[in-house]
Amino acid sequence: MLQLFVATVLFLVMMFGIGFILNMLLKTTWFPIYVFIIVLLPIGIWSTWDHSVSFVDNFTEFTYVDVIPVIGALAGAYISGWAIRALRRGGYKMF
Repeated sequence: MLQLFVATVLFLVMMFGIGFILNMLLKTTWFPIYVFIIVLLPIGIWSTWDHSVSFVDNFTEFTYVDVIPVIGALAGAYISGWAIRALRRGGYKMF
């Protein structure tokens, strides 16, 4: 359980940092979430996909240990967009 907690926090912080930098450089707000959903999530599913079993069996193979860090990473991407939006509303022109 400790490893799951550490992995979730690590993915949250990592996606927050990457998302924050992307938001600053590209001057977007929700781009990291779009990248996560469109690019990273399908790559994660495709790399673990077993073509010899059915569609339902592939999705039931994922456990909470697989899903919770992904939710943490998605939360980090969302928090980075929220933080950039709050900084822009606060009057910071760099963000």
